[in-house]
Amino acid sequence: MSKQRKAVALISGGLDSMLAAKTIMEQGVHVEGINFFTGFCVEGHTHAIRANDKAKPKRNNSLWVAEQLGMKLHIVDVIEEYKDVLINPKHGYGAHMNPCLDCKIFMVNKAKQWIVENDFDFIITGEVIGQRPMSQRKDTMPIISRESGADDRLLRPLCAKNLPLTLPEREGWVDREKLYDFTGRSRKPQMAMARQFGFDDYAQPAGGCCFLTDANYSAKLVDLWKARDGDKQYDLDDVMLLKVGRHIRPGQNFKVIVAREEGEGRFMQGYKKEFITMNCTSHAGPLVLVDGSPSAEDLFLAARITARYGQGRNAEQVDVSITDKAGSERVIQVKPFGTEEIPQEWYI
Repeated sequence: MSKQRKAVALISGGLDSMLAAKTIMEQGVHVEGINFFTGFCVEGHTHAIRANDKAKPKRNNSLWVAEQLGMKLHIVDVIEEYKDVLINPKHGYGAHMNPCLDCKIFMVNKAKQWIVENDFDFIITGEVIGQRPMSQRKDTMPIISRESGADDRLLRPLCAKNLPLTLPEREGWVDREKLYDFTGRSRKPQMAMARQFGFDDYAQPAGGCCFLTDANYSAKLVDLWKARDGDKQYDLDDVMLLKVGRHIRPGQNFKVIVAREEGEGRFMQGYKKEFITMNCTSHAGPLVLVDGSPSAEDLFLAARITARYGQGRNAEQVDVSITDKAGSERVIQVKPFGTEEIPQEWYI
């Protein structure tokens, strides 16, 4: 009897990786999934945090995909290792702070290490030529294979017929005729496949699954690094806080983060021992975190911003509570900023 071959599929939680894994499973190959957690994934965090998103399913899309396929999923924390990819990308950034090509090389390399350690035969990805402008082009496909060290053990089932033969195809582990030749940004072929396999309720692919492709998030990340005099180190709390709130920087030495709704306010409560916090006591209003090293004058300014986003925005005076990291509290009275008084350049 021939040996059953084993493959690991990079599972992002999106439709393409789901279909790529399913395609190879249909050929009798044992497939397990792997998901690398960088901290920058869009799904789950903000939906779980925001009260306004309570109607959206609170799920990890990668786990959902694994459940639909009936396969084991390995979730690997790569937050620390990923820092060098983001801070020093060999191939540069995309339109924003997204190091997509370096990111793909990194993840395929991690998968290559994994198959060696676990006696698997090859790697599957959901890449499609022309799908992403930076990492999924015909000229970048060989770069990913080569620089990741995966070489011809990397199989892209959805566009394999447009690429050279890989080891799994040459050795007959998979039938090339049962693979696909998808190209371009259209998702119609994938959606047709999904219907054929009976998959619905899958994650929509708009903008990808990474916050680093988002212009607003990228601007906040760049601002964070500038405020730290160019030090590009970060931790998971930094990553998470950039995802929530309205970020306002009146000065280089401090920033104000204003909760935009109830769910964000609840989430930000968990950081009260790490930041100066503010909230209105005479009127209903949001929780505000003050980051940096503000002076007394800066705190007065931050209090006026806090009052601006509360229900006392039109009042002559608003009482604002200021609580330091140690829990010491004081209340000051301020006149709220008017809409036109906050300079647009303060908003990040």
